[in-house]
Amino acid sequence: MRRYMGELALTVTAIIWGSGFVASAIALEHFTPYQILAGRFLVGAVILSVIFHKRLKTINKSTLIKGAILGIFLYLAFALQTVGLQFTTPSKNAFLTAVNVVIVPFIGFLLYKRKMDFYELTGAVLAMVGVGVLSLKLSSEINVGDLLTLGCAVGFAFHIFYTAKFVKDSDPILLTLIQMMTAAIIGFIVVVFKGETFHAVEMDGVVSLLYLGIFSTTIAFLLQTSAQKLISETKAAIILSTESFWGMVFSVAILNEVMTMKMLFGAILILIAIIISETKLPFLKRNKLKELIR
Repeated sequence: MRRYMGELALTVTAIIWGSGFVASAIALEHFTPYQILAGRFLVGAVILSVIFHKRLKTINKSTLIKGAILGIFLYLAFALQTVGLQFTTPSKNAFLTAVNVVIVPFIGFLLYKRKMDFYELTGAVLAMVGVGVLSLKLSSEINVGDLLTLGCAVGFAFHIFYTAKFVKDSDPILLTLIQMMTAAIIGFIVVVFKGETFHAVEMDGVVSLLYLGIFSTTIAFLLQTSAQKLISETKAAIILSTESFWGMVFSVAILNEVMTMKMLFGAILILIAIIISETKLPFLKRNKLKELIR
């Protein structure tokens, strides 16, 4: 039951992140990418501090270090994704970001000699293909934006991997709070360094930034961190990769984009990837057992 709760929490996270595409598009009409990053992480840090301030009394050096590491990975990943988007197409940006689903199991294998689960690895590759069908246009050109976005995928992969590693013996709420604070501090340092200033904006811009801060940052990352205490990092990456699918759903529902067969096929591939990862195809195992008995 705990595992299912974790999977449900990550699914909700992916849905929230999918809806965030619309809010981000509106926010970019009023703020620079770096202002959005600083703003959303500040909102997250403030909300979590107000709600869970009593837990700060129990914080220790280990949690501070782990939360800071996650915050650095988090900010770098979002920054590379945002800057990369200025030089490449949104579809390529979305697909290359989702490559993290394949990178995660390799991090465990290369750095910690963990065995790679065949079904989870197959699901990860299939999920990446599904996201590619959803997102990519027929173009093979590679530019600096694509390379930056690949860097973003590596950043998110390390964030997912180390979240699963750190949350095993740390308070997920404190980990989320510290990483929000770290990302917000880095965000404002970058804004000041670039000489950007916040100015009066229309209500649409404020509402979209608050949505990103409250839902796409505070709630989503709190759910992610808590859920990764219950399931493996590879499975978490696969479920979170459905963000692209939910982005498509919200784009069709809110932005009136037309559903195409290409979108539908990509969504089916992602669904199959999740089924393979979750069930590990037990009927194949039974058939294999029968063959061995014979």
